[in-house]
Amino acid sequence: MPFALSTSLLRAPHTLPGWACAGLLAFAPLAAQAQGFAAYITPPRFEVQATAGQSLRQVLEIQHVGQQKGNFRIYTSDWTLNADNSVTFSEELAADSCRPWVAIERRELVIEPGARYRYRFEITPPPGTTARECRFALMVEGLDPAQAQGNLSMPVSGRIGVVVYAAIGGAAPQLELVSTKVSTVNGKPTAVVEVRNRGNAHGRLEGFVNGTDASGDRLEMAPADLPILAGETRAVTINPVAEEGKPPREVRFPLTIKGNLEWGKNRLPLDASFAP
Repeated sequence: MPFALSTSLLRAPHTLPGWACAGLLAFAPLAAQAQGFAAYITPPRFEVQATAGQSLRQVLEIQHVGQQKGNFRIYTSDWTLNADNSVTFSEELAADSCRPWVAIERRELVIEPGARYRYRFEITPPPGTTARECRFALMVEGLDPAQAQGNLSMPVSGRIGVVVYAAIGGAAPQLELVSTKVSTVNGKPTAVVEVRNRGNAHGRLEGFVNGTDASGDRLEMAPADLPILAGETRAVTINPVAEEGKPPREVRFPLTIKGNLEWGKNRLPLDASFAP
């Protein structure tokens, strides 16, 4: 998901809206084109297992698609997922940050036009680290600002955040259904399940369930690809699965949903009616 930020904003904690969060947390590959910054990055996120006292090396691929050499700054950041699903990044160390365990290959990088660079980083949890999830972001920031077009000319740059989740010592989620409701999302009533995570690592709902709306239409539905962080309760939308080349189906409430949502090898039964 592309986005451009003013240079001044890049030096301070910054909140991205929910649509940008989706790009950072779900889709592949990540891409940003902000005039002087044009890059694709894969994978879009890392979900790995780590062992206390051992180094775990991972590789991020950066492809520069600009017409001239690209100059980039790479650094780590802490982040929080807000109630509205926006993401706040901060270079300040959070209270329980695991970023001191992270070693990055280099802080600045030059990539030729059209070239790819395999960027290495390592996570080394200290010996004796108890089961927990190490969570941080690798930020790739363009150092070639250009002038934005429009009524006000100002320098702009861009950055991409790649989220890393490292489960240490067998840390795992423990998801449970708290409640169901209908909420207005993007101006439309939408089925929502509230899910609590009692575990010590993030989890995601997956799978397909069957919906029947007020018109009697059968709908194949699926949960939003949203992380539910350890210790949190989060609202997850259940949406009709769009057929290729067609817009999403309109849902006529009341709506009944039956089936099993999944997280890892576990199932979360859902049999509920949704009405505004």
